[in-house]
Amino acid sequence: MIRITDAAQNHFEDLISTQKEGTQIRVFVMNPGTPAAECGVSYCSVDDIELTDTQIKFNKFLVYIDELSLPYLEGAEIDLISDKLGSQLTLKAPNARIPQISQDASLAERVEYMLISKINPQLAQHNGRVSLIDITEEGYAILQFGGACNGCSMIDITLKNGIEKELLAAVPDLKGVLDITEHQHGKHSYY
Repeated sequence: MIRITDAAQNHFEDLISTQKEGTQIRVFVMNPGTPAAECGVSYCSVDDIELTDTQIKFNKFLVYIDELSLPYLEGAEIDLISDKLGSQLTLKAPNARIPQISQDASLAERVEYMLISKINPQLAQHNGRVSLIDITEEGYAILQFGGACNGCSMIDITLKNGIEKELLAAVPDLKGVLDITEHQHGKHSYY
């Protein structure tokens, strides 16, 4: 699940040796699954351990991960990088912002993944975003726009020529998209 290099393990052992008896390490993700996700490492006292935490044993210490952070830390690596200026811990968690989806993911999960990983980063450049509200029985994604996309005069082009094309290419069993946003001009755009 989490790989901690030998150098980082030695560093953690040194740090823990200066702490209160029973202190261990906690690895976590704040705002997991969002573009604002940030990973962190902290001390973990016995009082901070939750029943739902996952415990990972290393040679001379334990790592605890909270239930919410766990899927976002799959494939993470902690290393200690040393150079002429000193040493620094690095935590690489490729799934912190967008967890990988399984091969058998549902239609909704695959559409949501595309929105988070590909489409919303593009819309964010223009202060916009789109959210998946539901998938109809017929296989249409019901979307709602927010931010600067709400009321934008180019929304129909963005929806049909951008978002829908990209979603249909990545998720072939999707039938299309529906916009339920009440844009500032007060009309729904149903396709």
